[in-house]
Amino acid sequence: MSFSNLAIIEPILKALASEGYTSPTPIQQQAIPIVLKRRDLLGCAQTGTGKTAAFAIPVLQILSEQRPLKPGIKTLILTPTRELAIQINESFAAYGKNLNIKTTVVFGGVSQHGQVLALRKGIDVLIATPGRLLDLMNQNIVSLRQLEIFILDEADRMLDMGFIHDVKKIISRLPEKRQTLFFSATMPNEIQKLADSLLTDPVQVAVTPPSSTVDKIDQSIYFTNKADKPKLLKHLLEAKSISTALVFTRTKHGADKVVKYLQAAHVNAAAIHGNKSQNARQKALSDFKNGDLRVLVATDIAARGIDIDELSYVFNFDLPSVPETYVHRIGRTGRAGKSGIAIAFCDSEERIELKDIQKVIAKNIPVVDLHPYPMVGGYSTEKPAHRSGNNSSNRPNRRFGRGFGKKQHATA
Repeated sequence: MSFSNLAIIEPILKALASEGYTSPTPIQQQAIPIVLKRRDLLGCAQTGTGKTAAFAIPVLQILSEQRPLKPGIKTLILTPTRELAIQINESFAAYGKNLNIKTTVVFGGVSQHGQVLALRKGIDVLIATPGRLLDLMNQNIVSLRQLEIFILDEADRMLDMGFIHDVKKIISRLPEKRQTLFFSATMPNEIQKLADSLLTDPVQVAVTPPSSTVDKIDQSIYFTNKADKPKLLKHLLEAKSISTALVFTRTKHGADKVVKYLQAAHVNAAAIHGNKSQNARQKALSDFKNGDLRVLVATDIAARGIDIDELSYVFNFDLPSVPETYVHRIGRTGRAGKSGIAIAFCDSEERIELKDIQKVIAKNIPVVDLHPYPMVGGYSTEKPAHRSGNNSSNRPNRRFGRGFGKKQHATA
């Protein structure tokens, strides 16, 4: 199927062609016709499935067919992070470059002055994070009285980040008569209740990253002690084949500790998470994309929506507590038919997480058992192993090279 089969207008088709897009992803195939019919939509999809284009393309088409547009914001896209808001804005600019649709993005962490100037010039589409939008609404700078389409993106992350209260405040001030598009990677009870309260007779679309994407990625797991993880990461990064690497940690504090350790070892690294200033986050991301930064250490929330081309290595420094997050993390490499390598560390407290991950991906991740920092007591995903009187001095006296060792398979 091509985009032309979806009844998309010529100016958008030309823009898509110039971006190199010819075939829609599964969620785009399903969602675009629904949105064009002005139906409410409940989309269960992760970043990386093409969901931004799934709503941006039909929204641009709907607005372009309303010429001349009356003054006022017609579409609001609410998203949890600054980085994702910026990327959505860039997508609207790319797909709508042959249309006269005005968009802007507002987010916290920077002065509101430039954002206010853009708003006062008049816009059709507003992409916003909840806190800054609520501030501007309370200052009477933003009015949503003319709103026709409301898109709530990454709803589950809104909940994770504590933004749901602000989101509900914003929703309470939207026109009752509107089209609503609701996207979430997962559907916990509170998110399901929110969706039920927002949507009217919605069409549901569920798309998960295909298992073939995971199968194309060379995955491996290293069992090691928690305290040895930084040393193991440094050891693996000594391989010259790793030009850039994205490293995931569970916490902001953990990300900072990893960066501090790597920098002390003369590895060019930076962290990206919610406690960093907007300028610092944007600089780190820009440096990483253009190759000036070798290692980017990120939390899941900060990394949501970040799309990095030519990324060959992803490290799971900490295993995620939600197994689907593992699929989301490693799916950032091996894109567009390119090869990718995903390396995970597992300490004695993470065996349950590993077992859950292997259930989700329906395969056992190969274990690299020869490396300089093996787990004391050996490894098993069934239960923690204990060896009385064992310490590092009882380990086999092996000399390890700088390679990635020999793979076995973890049994779950």
